Formats: sequence, C-alpha cells, structure tokens
Amino acid sequence: MSFTPRVFSGIKPSGDLHLGNYLGAIRRFVPLQDTHETIYCVVDMHAITVWQDPDDLKRWTYEIAAAYIAAGLDPKKSIIFNQSQVVEHAELSWIFNCVARMGWMARMTQFKDKAGENSENVSLGLFAYPSLMAADILLYKATAVPVGEDQRQHLELTRDIAKKFNHDFAKQIAAAGFEDEFFPITETLATGPAMRVKSLKDGAKKMSKSEASDLATIYMMDDADLIAKKIKRATSDAEALPTEAAGLAGRNEAENLVGVYAALANQSVDQVLAEYGGKGWGVFKPALADLAVSVLAPIADEMKRLVSDRGEMDRILGDGAERARAIAQPIMADVRKLVGFVR
Repeated sequence: MSFTPRVFSGIKPSGDLHLGNYLGAIRRFVPLQDTHETIYCVVDMHAITVWQDPDDLKRWTYEIAAAYIAAGLDPKKSIIFNQSQVVEHAELSWIFNCVARMGWMARMTQFKDKAGENSENVSLGLFAYPSLMAADILLYKATAVPVGEDQRQHLELTRDIAKKFNHDFAKQIAAAGFEDEFFPITETLATGPAMRVKSLKDGAKKMSKSEASDLATIYMMDDADLIAKKIKRATSDAEALPTEAAGLAGRNEAENLVGVYAALANQSVDQVLAEYGGKGWGVFKPALADLAVSVLAPIADEMKRLVSDRGEMDRILGDGAERARAIAQPIMADVRKLVGFVR
C-alpha cells in the first residue's frame, strides 16, 4: 500500500532546552520540511508520566514551540502543535495498549533506566508511554521518524504494534479496501550523524539540565555574554589540538568542544582540525565562543520574542492542532470501525 511520505517527531517539555536538544534534534528537523510533509509536536502528554509543575509545563511547552520556529521551522510548511490539543493521541494509545504485549513493554531499556530500583512506585504512564509514542506516529500514518539512538528501541516497538494491528485486523482491513496494510511500517530517517553534546565540565557525561554546575550546560535562552562565558570556562586539557580526528581519542573534553564547533559550523571534525590543529585552547575557545554566539544568540532572541507573545503562540499552536486533527480524525474514525466500535 502506498502512504504519503510524512515525518513525525516531538520533544518533551520537561526542562529548559539546551544545546544538545538543538544539535541533536531541532536543527535536524528543519531541512525535512522541504522534502516531506512534516509534523512536529510538543509531547506534553509524555511529560506528565513523571510529576511536572503545571506552570513549568506550560512555560516549557511554549519554549519548545518557539525553539522550533526560531531554529527555522515554518508553521506554514510544518504542522507545529502540542499533543494534548489532539485527543486522538490518547484514544489510539489506549487501543495500542490492548494490542501491545506486556513483555514488549518490559523490555524497554529506557523504562528500566528511568525507573531504576523504584519501578513499583513509578506511574503506569511511564511504563506504557512507548504505546503513546507509537500512537503519536501512527495516528498520522507517518512513514519516517528522525530518531536518536536512545529512541530506536521505541521505533521498533512502533513497528511491532503496526504489524500486529495489521495482522489482527487483516480481515476488516481488506473488507474496508485498505489492501494488506492499514498502518505503515515506519522507518528511521537518516539525517546525517547526530551530535551527542557532552557537559562543558565533564566530557564523559551527556549535557543535561540536571548538571550541578551552572556553567556545564548552554541553554537555548542564554544570551550572548553567557554563551561566551560558558564556552571560555569549559573544561579542557593541557595539550594543543591534534591535526587529525584520531588524536582526539581519550580526550573527552577536547573531542566534545571540537565536535560542537564542527556541528555549529556545518563542517567535519577533520576540517576543523585542519584549521586549528596544533593551536592551543587560548585560540580555539574564543573562536568557538564567537561561532556559538553567532549561531545561537539570534535563536535565543527570537525565542524570547515569541514566548513573550502568548497570543501569537496560542494562534500558531491552535492552527497546528487544527491541521493535525484534519489528518488524525479520519484515520481514527477508520480505526474505530476496524476494531468494531459502534459510533
């Protein structure tokens, strides 16, 4: 069966956005809007699988939507909305809860990592949220998802749920004229190597909003002076930069800072080292600071402008939700008929 090439992805509003979110996800979304139908969601229903202060949840929802736009997503090209405005996400998630198997969910390594030794006391939502993620994707019959390494297992689960639904309701699907598949088997979308940004204070750790040091993480709302300050005070080592990428092995902080420069400049690591190899941090850090400010400060300024205009943000999110519902509602109506709901 032929499906419209359509991309879905989303970011959870559970903390302030940082450089890792931008380089690892948001920036990679932008080119896809010129080649696919693109749907980018703020997945606020996923956020509440753990406790969120309602005021923070609202603020982070607006900030993520603003970041999408400030980074280059066009609300006229891409559908941008927050998940809770389209109730069909929850409805399809429940149906998928009844399709997916407990064993599938129990194997999800991200649940094990988040729950730790306290798995008996976490929310049912945290255990079942991969089913909601599958609903997010398949509600729009998305054919591709740009995912990071930590989400690949969830995409595999989405594929398993789609296959099982197609198999379980094969008779009804054929009778309704959908040939052999109702849901697509969604593929991973390659958008080039993802930059896994590390802490500016410990190159062995992922950049995170939970860092102890205020200087370890560059946030997307940081101003130019703060961005430069954090980079210039980033942990480095005593050696000059190598002339080839192989020379970064075992030098976590050096590898991270060179990688950030390469990502921001749209260059390879070897291209960066061709220019800066043999030079010390007194030369490289100011250059990286200037580059980061030139790329990130305009995004921060635009984000601040957007989030200060709640009326405009509500209009954008509301329009996006209306367009998302226009796709989701007919698909959900078909799902209800296939499973035998009377309506």
